[in-house]
Amino acid sequence: MMRCTSIEHARRLTRPIAVAIALCCGCSGPVLRPQSPEARIDLPPMPDVKYVSAYSHPYGMNYVKLEGISLVTGLNGTGSDPPPNQQRAALMAEMNRREVDDPNRVLTSGDTSMVLVRMFLRPGVQKGDRVDVDVRVPTQSDTTSIRDGWLLSTRMTEMAVLGDQIREGHVLGTAEGAVLVDPSADPDKDRALATRGRILGGGVVLKSRSLGLVLSEQHKSYSVIQEMGKAINTRFYAFVDGRKQGMATPKTDTFIDLLIHPRYADNVNRYMQVVRNIAIDEPRDSLQARLLFLEQQLSDPLTAPSAAMRLEAVGNDEAKEILKKGTKSTDPEVRFYAAEALAYLDDTAAVDVLADVARNEPAFRVNALAA
Repeated sequence: MMRCTSIEHARRLTRPIAVAIALCCGCSGPVLRPQSPEARIDLPPMPDVKYVSAYSHPYGMNYVKLEGISLVTGLNGTGSDPPPNQQRAALMAEMNRREVDDPNRVLTSGDTSMVLVRMFLRPGVQKGDRVDVDVRVPTQSDTTSIRDGWLLSTRMTEMAVLGDQIREGHVLGTAEGAVLVDPSADPDKDRALATRGRILGGGVVLKSRSLGLVLSEQHKSYSVIQEMGKAINTRFYAFVDGRKQGMATPKTDTFIDLLIHPRYADNVNRYMQVVRNIAIDEPRDSLQARLLFLEQQLSDPLTAPSAAMRLEAVGNDEAKEILKKGTKSTDPEVRFYAAEALAYLDDTAAVDVLADVARNEPAFRVNALAA
């Protein structure tokens, strides 16, 4: 009995030691992942730099949902007469507004169907841009399929139900076009798929959305917002009618209006990330020290994403050279993040790396193709 007790006591003492050894030397997940061979640990401290993100937060980065009630035609007998409800009443009112002859006869035809239309306005979308449109029949509809249908011109607004009535906001878009339905959808077996579809590029935006930065209350200052605008415009500008125009315009002491740089027109989220990583009023010697620090951070896969983003925010030739070195790293993550940043800096050194990532790294494929 005493021998058994001693063995159990020894096990209790050695268990914490085994756990500690496992943590130090065992499986290395993302938190304990070793640095890449190129990384150094004898770095000076990171220079004290203030970024745009320290003073402000983004404005206009949400998606806006627009909705409408409309009619799909050309259904060849798969449509239905909508039940009497508020949606039908709203559609009837719209048809009367457009002076449609005998709207009741049109609605009762088996070649038409009332549908609910929806589209989303992405951040920074501009007037005249085209977006995809989703179409589906209401829940209580007897329509069996909207395949080969055509959505009639539809006014798209922000909608809400208030006081048991459908309330509409301003018309912010229009939708129209041929409805594409899943080719595999069988109306007899899968009615849900057969009664919903999409119109590629069928929506037209009627009003541009604002994009900008809002200063935090504790940093509210005309001088701060002017410094932020100057820093952003030094990094991002375009030529309009032969004149250099910055992308940032301070409107008040708390708001900066941002134009989208053409290079980021298809990736506004990244544009905002880069803008927020721009340094404010940074001396030249401080920038040089920071570039050295970022070069070492880029060589470590744990810090490579943020380092590549900040090098992209610097955007000068020195930053590009550091990123080019990163594309030759032995670590695939370092190579990808460096190449992705280079792509947005219009440097062709990124092409081969991104093509390889798109082929062989599923986790990064979407971002590689976008870049």
